[in-house]
Amino acid sequence: MTRVAYLDCFSGVSGDMLLGATVDAGVPLADLRTELEKIPLEGYRLDSQRVTRGGLAATQVMVDVGEDQSPRTLQDVLSIVGSSSVPTSDREKGSRVFTRLAEAEAKVHGETVETVHLHDVGAVDAIVDVMGTIAGWRLLGIDDVYASPLPTGEGTANGPHGPLPLPAPATLELLSRAKAPLRRPDGATGELVTPTGAAIVTTLATFGRPEMTLDRIGYGAGSRDPADRPNVLRMWIGEGAEAPTRSMVLIETNIDDMTGELLGYVQEKLMSEGAADAWFTPIQMKKGRPALMLSVICTEGDEARVAKTILRETSTLGVRVRPVTRHEAEREELQFESSLGPAAVKVKRLPGRPPSVAPEYEACARIARERGLPLWEVYRIVEREARRQLSD
Repeated sequence: MTRVAYLDCFSGVSGDMLLGATVDAGVPLADLRTELEKIPLEGYRLDSQRVTRGGLAATQVMVDVGEDQSPRTLQDVLSIVGSSSVPTSDREKGSRVFTRLAEAEAKVHGETVETVHLHDVGAVDAIVDVMGTIAGWRLLGIDDVYASPLPTGEGTANGPHGPLPLPAPATLELLSRAKAPLRRPDGATGELVTPTGAAIVTTLATFGRPEMTLDRIGYGAGSRDPADRPNVLRMWIGEGAEAPTRSMVLIETNIDDMTGELLGYVQEKLMSEGAADAWFTPIQMKKGRPALMLSVICTEGDEARVAKTILRETSTLGVRVRPVTRHEAEREELQFESSLGPAAVKVKRLPGRPPSVAPEYEACARIARERGLPLWEVYRIVEREARRQLSD
């Protein structure tokens, strides 16, 4: 059995809400402090208190920073994380979260990942939020994390150059890159999803509700206490199925009057918009005409967008939709510095079995072209070195 957590983000998600839910679920604050002391980071104090938000009791975790910190670049943050003595898996997850944050910040500010300065998201409290959440989930024995659709929030927030629309630009970029399912905020105003919260969820969680046997719930409080809703994050924790399952939908339609070039474009378009898979099956339609059936699997939250894309990009007059359940192995992308240069692999994990590694084609093809090596040799080297890094 796997230990799973489900983030019920009905009132949003932020770094401090995730930390609060983790402590509320059973991680002693002293243990969290011990883990964070392994990171070369000073100038802060970690405290918690029991509070009430909208009639619900919850834990609020506060990261009090003594003085203003200078803005950090991604390399500054990665150096802090990389020089820590936390487990390798924690360092790898933290590096992925901050890399994704930097990519989003660079995009919205028109800079590069190397030059963009991470103001709020590179500050001490953001590093504590990210690394503390990762360490807390490890202490809780959590193997897989899932998340609900996220509320977008409405209104504006004060930025260094004046008011900014909500969600904040970096948050919106993170949600867009992850094809995150969103829901209307039901009139709630203010920032419901912060950049740090969005980075943690879109990097480390899978959107969807898992099948699980529930045994505890942690409530993490946000700093605000609005009158119209309980400003808390609920983290459900329990035992999941041997192979995690996800509720998805299968969308199909029959097409007999489009060229292969047009259909190939449709498939690429659907995959880029968040479809989990898309394929064609040869069929025979009325009057014996040969045709193709387009099949697409996507999440329930993406159903409307995928169906709209099919109706817009193909000649079909309608689509069929039915619910399906997909069994999934835990997977992640590992980016690392190989002896041949930057490389990436997909890591597949199953309970009780060693991880399997599959080199990413694009990264290996680039190395092969740059170094004049056969692609198969690059694959072999990258896979061997990735396995060694995982074992370390």
